[in-house]
Amino acid sequence: MLQINYLRQHTAIVKDGLAKKNFPNLALVDELLSADEAIRKQKITTETQQASLNSASKEIGLLMAKGDKDAAEQKRAEVAGWKDDLAANKLALQKLEEDFTAMLLQLPNLPHSSVPNGKTPEDNEVVREGGTIPELMPAAKPHWELIKDYDLIDFETGAKIAGSGFPLYKGKGAKLQRSLIQYFLDYNTEAGYTEYMPPLMVNETTAYGTGQLPDKEGQMYHITADGFYLIPTAEVPVTNIYANEIVKDDALPVKMTAYTPCFRREAGSFGSDVRGLNRVHQFDKVEIIQLVHPAKSYEVLEEMVNHIERLLQFLELPYRILRLCGGDMSFTSALTYDFEVYSAAQKKWLEVSSVSNFENYQTNRMKIRYKESDGKTQLLHSLNGSSLALPRIVAALLENNQQEEFISLPKVLHSYFGATMLEG
Repeated sequence: MLQINYLRQHTAIVKDGLAKKNFPNLALVDELLSADEAIRKQKITTETQQASLNSASKEIGLLMAKGDKDAAEQKRAEVAGWKDDLAANKLALQKLEEDFTAMLLQLPNLPHSSVPNGKTPEDNEVVREGGTIPELMPAAKPHWELIKDYDLIDFETGAKIAGSGFPLYKGKGAKLQRSLIQYFLDYNTEAGYTEYMPPLMVNETTAYGTGQLPDKEGQMYHITADGFYLIPTAEVPVTNIYANEIVKDDALPVKMTAYTPCFRREAGSFGSDVRGLNRVHQFDKVEIIQLVHPAKSYEVLEEMVNHIERLLQFLELPYRILRLCGGDMSFTSALTYDFEVYSAAQKKWLEVSSVSNFENYQTNRMKIRYKESDGKTQLLHSLNGSSLALPRIVAALLENNQQEEFISLPKVLHSYFGATMLEG
């Protein structure tokens, strides 16, 4: 959530940043400033009334202490209606503040100065590429055929149990998932991330904290009877671990990692891009999150990008890193790098990770702070990244490593999987 002081002092910069993100309602900034002015005026009225009432109450007490009951009663009669007026003004202030917050939540985060202009994925900048795109045999197959040949995933039974987009992993397919998850977690914890196993459902306050609400309400599964939401990513519960806390200096940076299933409705998704593992409603993902001092957040962002890049190198997958343009960024991000791996069988790039710096947008919502040397509390910066999302990683591993009679596995997975290849 943006800070109102920044809106007041840098209105033109805010509007330029929102325009870069292609936010359609720039007039909302002026509406917020007007609402803020109304709140400040109402606060003055309310505080003045409260001060007058406090002063009158003190005066009545002094009169009673002197034994001047008549004067005390006269003063009571004089201020009899003040409490009702004060109560009405407090309610009016509360309503103004609630309406203001609802409007402020509609503003996305402002983009960093390095974010390129653009509206669509075609406008994203390729930062660098790595790995070698394999040349497959003429009879190479896409992963949705390979998983049938090797009996790894049963989409039909998954659909019977839950619905379309809920894969059922089985046998070696389940073992491959488990191997990747364990490898990703070990890789992250060796880099200093503390592992968590969070709840898979969160309340509304938690979803607001990381910005899933109100922006992505339609993409989350909502358990209406209890008001819970199934998590779309471990970022949501894990970042909220520190909600409403002041983090000590010696605890910074806070580095957290978690494996969770993720649930996304993906409303409106259709076409060839959703075949097989390309887009599903439930998938496994390992996440990394950091809470850091504001002066270090962009340095940490580069460290996280390098961390995930090395992970893809160890998996021996061809990849590229993109800096997202303003129009393709998430609601909450100030700067995002996407990682894509190349699917040689599908002949296209598949997104497998996003690494983002949210600056203080999320921490302002969650009130995650630290103390400066002068004792003043300030907001930390939050960052997160997929390390990694499994479905398209599995798709690329199967497709790019297929041979006539087996599918080879990268060396880093041999000890986790207990074999060097998948055999039919």
